[in-house]
Amino acid sequence: MSVPAAAPKLGRRAPWTLRRRLVLTVVGLLALVSIAIGAVSVAILRSSLVDRLDAQLTSAAGRSGVVIGGDGDNDSRGGFFGAPTADAILGGPAQPPGLLALVFDGSTITTGYTDNESGAIRTLEAHQVQLLADKIKQSTPVTVDLEGTLGQYRVVAETSPTGTLYLVGLPLSGVDATATQLAAIIAFVSLAGILLVAGLAAWIVRIALRPLQRVTETASRVSALPLDRGEVSLVDRVPEADTDARTEVGRVGLALNRMLDHVDVALETRQASERKVRQFVSDASHELRTPLASIRGYSELTRRSGQELPADTIHALGRIESESIRMTGLVEDLLLLARLDEGRELELEPVDLTPLLIDAVSDAHAAGRDHVWDLDLPEEPIEAIGDPARLHQVLANLLANARVHTPAGTTVTVALAAENDRAIVTVRDDGPGIPVDLQARLFERFARGDTSRYRDSAGGGTGSTGLGLAIVHAVVAALHGEVTASSVPGRTEFRVSLPLA
Repeated sequence: MSVPAAAPKLGRRAPWTLRRRLVLTVVGLLALVSIAIGAVSVAILRSSLVDRLDAQLTSAAGRSGVVIGGDGDNDSRGGFFGAPTADAILGGPAQPPGLLALVFDGSTITTGYTDNESGAIRTLEAHQVQLLADKIKQSTPVTVDLEGTLGQYRVVAETSPTGTLYLVGLPLSGVDATATQLAAIIAFVSLAGILLVAGLAAWIVRIALRPLQRVTETASRVSALPLDRGEVSLVDRVPEADTDARTEVGRVGLALNRMLDHVDVALETRQASERKVRQFVSDASHELRTPLASIRGYSELTRRSGQELPADTIHALGRIESESIRMTGLVEDLLLLARLDEGRELELEPVDLTPLLIDAVSDAHAAGRDHVWDLDLPEEPIEAIGDPARLHQVLANLLANARVHTPAGTTVTVALAAENDRAIVTVRDDGPGIPVDLQARLFERFARGDTSRYRDSAGGGTGSTGLGLAIVHAVVAALHGEVTASSVPGRTEFRVSLPLA
C-alpha cells in the first residue's frame, strides 16, 4: 500500500539549485567588486577635481587681494588697487566664472557672485551671507552649502595688504556633475558587464554540471525501478567519461557505479533465492494436491460406506475431510501466489462487474447469515478489464475477510461506481476495525489480525490463513489496478480500483 507524500510546509522557500547558487555567487561577487571599483574611482576623481578647484580658488584669492589692496593707483610693484568691495573682486581681471566674493572692510559687508549663464553679478541672500560670514577666518579651502540654487561652494578667506578681510569661493557643481557622470558611466558599464557575465556563467556552469546531471539521471532511472519484487536487472551505469576519479563529479559517478554493482549482485542473489522458494512452493503445491485429494476422497468414501462406525470415528473422518478441504484451499492459494510471482499474465477481457458483485454477495450471504449484507449498485452496468475468475476470487476474499473478522450482526456494504477512467469497488463494514500496527502490513502474506478482530473458530473451520488479502493485492496488481484499506473503529473500508473497459 502506497504511503502518501508529506505535504510541503507553508511559507518555506524552495531550495536553490546548485546551478543557481553558483551563477548568483559569481554575479554577486562581480557586482560587489564593480561597486567597490566604482566607488573608489569616483572618490579619487572627485578628490582630484576638488584639489584642482582649490588651486584655482587660491589663485583667484591672490588676484582678489591685489584688486582690493589700495586706493586705485598703480604702485611700484605694478599692482592694481581697487575699492574694497565684492563687485571689485568679481569685476577684476582673469577671474574664473561662477566666482563668489564677500568683503568686510571693518564696518560693512559686501557680497556677490557671478551668474554662470548670464555673467551678471548678483547679490547673496541674508542667510547665505551668514553662512559665509562664519567662514571669514578660514584660511584653508572648505566646503559650504549655500542651499537653494547655488548649492555647495569651496571657499577660502584671506586678508588684503591693507587689512581688509575677504572671502572668495568657486562652485562645486562642475565637480559634482563630472563625478556623477563618471558614476553613471561606471554603473552602466558594470551592469552590462554583470549581465554578460551572468549569461556566460550560466552557460559555463550548465556545461560544467552536465556530468553531474548525467549521474543524477542514472540514479533517477535506477530509483524508479521496482527493486523490491520481481526480476530486476540493473543495466544502467554512469558513463565511463563521468567516472574519472581525478574530478569531484567523477568520484561521485565512480562511487555510484560501485554501489550499483553491489546492489546488482545482491538483487541477483535475492532473485535466485526467490526463484528457488517459488519453485519449491509451486512443486510442493502440485505434489500436495494429489495426496490431499486422496485423503479427502478416502475419508468421504469411508464415511459413506454404509458400514456401522463408532460415533467418534465418524467425527474424526469428518474432521479429516474438512481439514483436507481447508488444506487444499491453502495449497491452491500458495500455487496462485507462486504463479503471480513468476509474472504469469492473467486473461484480460471486459468484465461486467454488476453480476460479479451480485454472485459474490449471494455466496457471502449463504456463508454468513448472521451478518447483514447490502449492495449499492449503479443503474448502468460498469465494465472493467480483468480476469472474471480472479476478480470473483478477489471479491470472495474481501467478503470472507469481512465475515470472518467481524462479529455477528455486522453490516457489510458492497458498492460499485465509476470515477474518471476507473471502476471502483468498495467493501465496507461497521465492525471493530483493524489495529493500527497491522494496517501497514495488511496485504503481506500470513499477516493476521486475529488477536483483536473477531474470529469464530468454533468447529475449527473458519480460521484465517493470512493469504486472502495477499492474493487480493497480487491479483489486483496483475490487473493493473490498486487496492487500499482504511480502518477506524466502527468503519473499515477496502477500495479496489480497476481500469474501465
